[in-house]
Amino acid sequence: MKIQIKRICIYPKDIERITGKSYRQSARMLQAIRKSLNKLENELVTIEEFCQYAGLKIEQVEPLIFG
Repeated sequence: MKIQIKRICIYPKDIERITGKSYRQSARMLQAIRKSLNKLENELVTIEEFCQYAGLKIEQVEPLIFG
């Protein structure tokens, strides 16, 4: 039985798939999320934090990220 590994952080490419925005706009959105959460530049944003910021349900987002 193979264990499927799911990651918890989100990247601009994932946001690009979810929103349909360009890669650069997605990176800016990620920066805005970090700023609103008072995170440092090197700290990662979780999928859950992205969903809360964007007002999306995690059940809708996960299939777009993990396939």
